[in-house]
Amino acid sequence: MKIDNTEPEKKREINSEYIRALIETIRGPFLILDSKLRVMEANETFYTVFRVGVEETKKELVYELGNGQWNIPTLKKLLEEILPEKKIVRDYEVEHNFPIIGTKVMLLNANQVDSMELILLAFEDITVERRLEKKLTEYTRGLEAKVAQRTEQLAERVKELEELNQSMVGREVKMVELKKEMEKLKKNK
Repeated sequence: MKIDNTEPEKKREINSEYIRALIETIRGPFLILDSKLRVMEANETFYTVFRVGVEETKKELVYELGNGQWNIPTLKKLLEEILPEKKIVRDYEVEHNFPIIGTKVMLLNANQVDSMELILLAFEDITVERRLEKKLTEYTRGLEAKVAQRTEQLAERVKELEELNQSMVGREVKMVELKKEMEKLKKNK
């Protein structure tokens, strides 16, 4: 009896094409890691954003990518401590200075698929948003300082005006008193 091995091979090929199509559909950088944290697949966006090639990425330990520039403590914590316990992690923030592309702030979404011994890792670059938030915070602080300074100046001006008003009211009262006194003197003459 002859066993036909072509059917499982075709299924694997179809599954591989399906997975590849899914990976390429994802807009942001995306990795599939095996249980030993080696890169099994990456999408074109990952290669483009992080300026790495397929040869230097596939089958490599994630921490060794880009000559070790992915050896990031917060990434290690996610992959080795948090994810094995939680299985799914959303919006885990990682900030790192990459030698070639500079500082990146990324939100990572990770999913540990135990049945397939895979880790799915999606990256969202929020560097621009964080820079804008920082500028907005600095701008807000600057405005608050200017408002506080202007409020202090206005308070001083109000105090000066109140003193001037008191002085003018005092003069007015004095004028009224003098007029009354003059009237009395005129009557007594």
